[in-house]
Amino acid sequence: MTSPKASPMRDRIARFVNDPRFERWIIALIILNGITLGLETSPWMMERFGSFLMLLDRTILAVFVVEIILRLIADFRGFWRDPWRIFDFTIVAIALLPATGAFSVLRAFRILRLLRLVANVPSMRRVVTGLLNALPGMGSIVLLLGLIFYVFAVISTKLFAADFPEWFGSIGSSAYTLFQIMTLESWSMGIVRPVMEQFPFAWALFVPFILATAFTVLNLFIGVIVDAMQSEHESEAQDSREALRKDNEDILSELRALRAEVAALKSKPE
Repeated sequence: MTSPKASPMRDRIARFVNDPRFERWIIALIILNGITLGLETSPWMMERFGSFLMLLDRTILAVFVVEIILRLIADFRGFWRDPWRIFDFTIVAIALLPATGAFSVLRAFRILRLLRLVANVPSMRRVVTGLLNALPGMGSIVLLLGLIFYVFAVISTKLFAADFPEWFGSIGSSAYTLFQIMTLESWSMGIVRPVMEQFPFAWALFVPFILATAFTVLNLFIGVIVDAMQSEHESEAQDSREALRKDNEDILSELRALRAEVAALKSKPE
């Protein structure tokens, strides 16, 4: 059973960790930590300020640990229902693992703490949420793109493997070459024109491939992402309108109750 003193203390902690000033302070520490971790990659900086940078890194990590503990105390169940808080907890937990022996590779992953900006900056959080919402719709596009790649890889391997084994010697090599062509990176002078010197009608294969991938399927990705972003924006706007409507209803209820009390006082005989 919760003690009488626990609830007020939890409320004070909740108000503290949810205060916008506290949030801004944590964001500033995340940015500062990202800068210090970048400076640790410089031998010149480590030679002169290494001990200070390591002390600053441990201090910031300690603040992050205290922040997580305070949020757990403020709302333990709500903390584990929020995926962004779980994301924060995971990153801080990784940073606490010993960076020696078999875990020495984890030192490089301390920069993941910078990703906490995604969870703490609402605009970034909206973008990531929109991208995650777009993943189911992108699955069908990925399958379509994979099918197109497989068909064109088989065709190009059968046509050009003998003369250009480094580009089209196998389905894997052909798929990688086609991926380069799709990105339009040196596709003409680097690949297609040399092939056309021996196969003049090779353009009839590569041009439709570019039209089907770079100018069609990839734009479908953009369309799905934009639609997911728009849906996320509309959902947040709807939540804001619903919260405003609820606040207005609460205010009206209080006004009605106040009016009823005033009317009751006026009706009492003097």
